[in-house]
Amino acid sequence: MNKNMLYRSIPKVDILLQDELIKEMTERYGRESVMASIHVELARLRKFIADSESEAEAEEQIQLLVSGIVRTVEAAHTPNMKKVINGTGTILHTNLGRAPISRAHMEKAFRIVTGYSNLEYNLEKGRRGERYSHFEELLCKITGAEAAMAVNNNASSVLLILSSLAKGGEVIVSRGELIEIGGKFRIPDVMEQSGAALVEVGTTNKTHFSDYEEHITEETKALLKVHTSNYRIVGFTESVTIDELVPLAREREIPVIEDLGSGVLIDLSKYGLSYEPTVQESIAKGADVVCFSGDKLFGGPQAGIIVGRKKYIDKMKKNQLTRALRIDKFTAAALELVLQEYLSEEKAIRNIPVLRMITEPLDEAARRARSLARMVRAAGIEGRVEVVSCESQIGGGSLPLERIPSMAVAIRPEGISVAEMEERMRRLPVPIIPRTVNDTVMLDVRTIETEDFKLVAAGIQNLTGLEK
Repeated sequence: MNKNMLYRSIPKVDILLQDELIKEMTERYGRESVMASIHVELARLRKFIADSESEAEAEEQIQLLVSGIVRTVEAAHTPNMKKVINGTGTILHTNLGRAPISRAHMEKAFRIVTGYSNLEYNLEKGRRGERYSHFEELLCKITGAEAAMAVNNNASSVLLILSSLAKGGEVIVSRGELIEIGGKFRIPDVMEQSGAALVEVGTTNKTHFSDYEEHITEETKALLKVHTSNYRIVGFTESVTIDELVPLAREREIPVIEDLGSGVLIDLSKYGLSYEPTVQESIAKGADVVCFSGDKLFGGPQAGIIVGRKKYIDKMKKNQLTRALRIDKFTAAALELVLQEYLSEEKAIRNIPVLRMITEPLDEAARRARSLARMVRAAGIEGRVEVVSCESQIGGGSLPLERIPSMAVAIRPEGISVAEMEERMRRLPVPIIPRTVNDTVMLDVRTIETEDFKLVAAGIQNLTGLEK
């Protein structure tokens, strides 16, 4: 095997640049990007030849050089983040972007954010405005609060609230509410960053009114309630409600802050789910400041939404942290669009994807599952395809014990293992993320939009073309 001859047969860079496919890549992506890919592929090819013991295989790789360069160029300009099909049945799937935004909302937001907008411009007065103004009135109308604002996520909300209202002082919180919110981010650590000192009261499973009352001092700046939306303690438990804390706080002239986490604006118990306190109820019971996530049960973009008494919200708006934590124009536009749906509960349930998925009747899920099953069979999958009952879950740290009856398309593949099929589904142009149970690949239709059924069927059809 004459490797020197193989090296000499590799086309020079100037020859490669004259290839029609390479010319097309240069016109589309620019010479600099193409040159970088040429050097990457040439280095890969030389290493292959150096390690190869087969002259035929080395010659084949030389013949594939141009196509390799094209793939490398295109890969460099293909976004790594892409649309996926969520067949897991977990509605607020943290790894898959949590709350999906509706196509109708995205199209409206697209028209706003792709050009200039009045993000911080008051069109009526012809002067600088406030980015919260686009949705603050809506939030107040829906929740009953005096004022509102938003930052980039709910951990930021807690940080900003405590920094604005309790920095240098103490904040009392029950030990049973010192939650971890994911990624090892914990309420005590967030409090420490805010400059407020944590005063823990009660025990993990029981906290009494007297625990709060006995620990209030001249250094106490606030009472904090944290709704345990991502876990439940059951059995021998006791906690103090907002109703009980508000009179105590009013007497001592300190605010009651409640972190609701998931941010429910509609009573979901009427749709068969467990009761979850709404933002409106917290405000009505006297909470001075309430914060919650925008991309959980609220069903909007990632944001930390803060509502409450105007005097406290105004302090937050003036805090220097607000600039660092502020939302961008897309989030502001999306929040307004989602909030407009909440002016009618019927519209919210119909037009906000998260709420629509949560409340979809089982018979409708079954009808859609039968439709998807027919399309999957028509795609020519090798294996058994049937519609089966299953259970969906909310996810995203919301309603952790809740299970929703649902329907799925179950695929028992032939000639390929479930693990291999799942891997191939992940590598599709539009990846499909299923749930796997023993010898079955499950596609829970509760988390698959009907408009995406064709993508699922096309992906299934392409599975055999993907090499492991």
